[in-house]
Amino acid sequence: MAFDEGLAARIRELVPDAAEKRMFGGLAFLVGGHMALAASGRGGLMVRVDPARAPELLERAGVERMVMGGREMDGWLRVLGSPEVDDVPDLSDWVAEGVGFVRTLPSK
Repeated sequence: MAFDEGLAARIRELVPDAAEKRMFGGLAFLVGGHMALAASGRGGLMVRVDPARAPELLERAGVERMVMGGREMDGWLRVLGSPEVDDVPDLSDWVAEGVGFVRTLPSK
């Protein structure tokens, strides 16, 4: 499955200064050299979050821990399709989570 081009375009509008890189079958958005978000090749949105906030964020509808290679990834969430990522205010919230967190990390 290819990543959602429409989702990528909406992320691009919200984070115009992000670098883009094709990764994991999707399109990643990097801020300060750190991957903050991705339009996932498996559908939906990958978001990097503060691991301490992950349990709270997992309570939202359509959100699960990111699993790669059979392993759950700490600090990474997968937000499944609509309405969570199709609705611009909700997408803005997720983009703010990912970008906000990576901006607390030292630049690469």
